[in-house]
Amino acid sequence: MSVRLVHVLSENWTLTQPRDLRALVGMAQEAEDAGFDAVMVSEHVVLGPGADADGLMPNPRDYALPGNQDPATPWPSSIVLLSAIAAATTTLRLAASAIIAPLRHPLLLAKDLATLDLLSEGRLVVQPTVGWHEPEHAALGVPFADRGALLDEHLAAWRAAWGPSPASFAGEHYRFEDVWLEPKPFREDGVRLWLGSSTLHDRLLRRLVEYGHGWNPLGRPTDEDVARLRTALAEAGRDPADIELVGGTRGRFPDADSVADLDEALATIPSQIDRGFTSICIKPSQFLDDPSRHAEWCREVVAKVTALTA
Repeated sequence: MSVRLVHVLSENWTLTQPRDLRALVGMAQEAEDAGFDAVMVSEHVVLGPGADADGLMPNPRDYALPGNQDPATPWPSSIVLLSAIAAATTTLRLAASAIIAPLRHPLLLAKDLATLDLLSEGRLVVQPTVGWHEPEHAALGVPFADRGALLDEHLAAWRAAWGPSPASFAGEHYRFEDVWLEPKPFREDGVRLWLGSSTLHDRLLRRLVEYGHGWNPLGRPTDEDVARLRTALAEAGRDPADIELVGGTRGRFPDADSVADLDEALATIPSQIDRGFTSICIKPSQFLDDPSRHAEWCREVVAKVTALTA
């Protein structure tokens, strides 16, 4: 199978009990056994008033997006959960999607990510982001207006800290001098990084060219966006083929209480492959309500996608 399947492991509250984190580890094992390439986990540290400002999702199986979440939504720690999955699997990549970098100090986050990457022997993929929920930043004492600049400094600081020791970095918001961050990540050039947003804005494009190993956009990017990224990479002396393009499926729900049609969602994959997307995200709870069928469902998805992309 030429396409890599990414199992969206978070946001499955209609399929698992919110406090049953061991069930998520078991689902990751079943996904690996079926032939999935990766599991993806997103995060929030806390939610506050306004997380549901745009109204709750009409069907609880849909994706959690900015403004459609109940503040009581459970979001386990991505790094802790993926550490448990790393210990229970051998080949599965561990995608820490939407790590809200500005909520931590870059050295603390660099240490945790390097440790998990080494523990998993290079299977970690991190998608750092700025976050969208202002009360979350306020609760942690982080200026919301500075979040873009903070992420830029995180990326530069991580590169320094994951490189040769002693490491130093001097930015407007963070600085350190002559520090040894050990142990280093699995690879000499650091942890694999995906980047993404709802639009391919100039700042994101610069981050992708400078630091990115993959592009995971929110929604469907245009052909012009894809071409713009490839041109920018080539102009910077990078091979556009080195950037993993991450696409995905999204279920269409007939009503507020039913699952979506799997075949209809999978039918969108061949056209994404034709546009150069090589990894496809799929969330099981959009198509499945019975957790006892999850392993069977994973095998079914792999077989169907293999046939679609043959």
